[in-house]
Amino acid sequence: MAVADRGEPRFESVDQVREGLATVGYLADDGLSGVVYLADRLAKPVLVEGPAGTGKTELAKSTASFLGARLIRLQCYEGLDEAKALYEWNYRKQLLRIQVERGAQDIGSARPPGWESLEEDLFSEEFLLTRPLLEAIRATDPVVLLVDEVDRLEIETEALLLEVLSDYQVSIPELGTIRASQIPLVFLTSNNTRDLSEALKRRCLYLHLDYPSLERERAIVLTKVPGVSDELADQVARIVRSLRSLELKKHPSISETIDWARTLVLLGIERVDSQTACATLHILLKHRSDIEVAAKELAAAAGH
Repeated sequence: MAVADRGEPRFESVDQVREGLATVGYLADDGLSGVVYLADRLAKPVLVEGPAGTGKTELAKSTASFLGARLIRLQCYEGLDEAKALYEWNYRKQLLRIQVERGAQDIGSARPPGWESLEEDLFSEEFLLTRPLLEAIRATDPVVLLVDEVDRLEIETEALLLEVLSDYQVSIPELGTIRASQIPLVFLTSNNTRDLSEALKRRCLYLHLDYPSLERERAIVLTKVPGVSDELADQVARIVRSLRSLELKKHPSISETIDWARTLVLLGIERVDSQTACATLHILLKHRSDIEVAAKELAAAAGH
């Protein structure tokens, strides 16, 4: 069986991965950079697990950005099937073709086609609608494939991914097996809402992303928020860290931390007091009960 060409390595070193991600604003440590480096060298997908809002999807986007590659995204959801993940036939176009051929026969076409030749024509490239997995396999340009929130799929549906992730190929009964001309860089993300199958896990390198340390989140704010001062970035990171220690329905994500810092800069706030924090909690938290819990904690911390 032909094997997809791995092509030239995308990365020369772990340092190049870390520095490349930094150029597009994604701050990665050596552990994360090492997994991405090995994924390229070993031609294996990366399974990225962790809480919502820890930068899993952004890792794939940022990798594609600094590589100058096209990002192909498969957003997973309950009920996703082969027609939406791999391919389907353009039935309307096929029906139109059948109607045209019948019309030609009715008016005495000199060469009315037989059903066998018509069927072969109907199931050809002209009538094939590619979906993300097949699109990534067929791509001749550099691509990064993102299979987002794979834990939202039913267990049975994971089987759709196995052939693609094992051999980088897709089998289409009417056309045969389509093999990748190049192996794409693949990221699968999971929010840990259910356990993934062992068969899927075996095919992947594993990376767990948690909320960043205080120092890293402060660095992220300084990188992503124009005009923010060192002092404000430090305050933002410390307050968000304290909120994540509370029993909330949803803890603030990294993107919400950035949005909050941007809001404070736009409002001209240089130092955050409890009143300012409480007034802008809706930027960080999206549940009324969470806002109430956080407001009480901030008031108590301020001595009110």
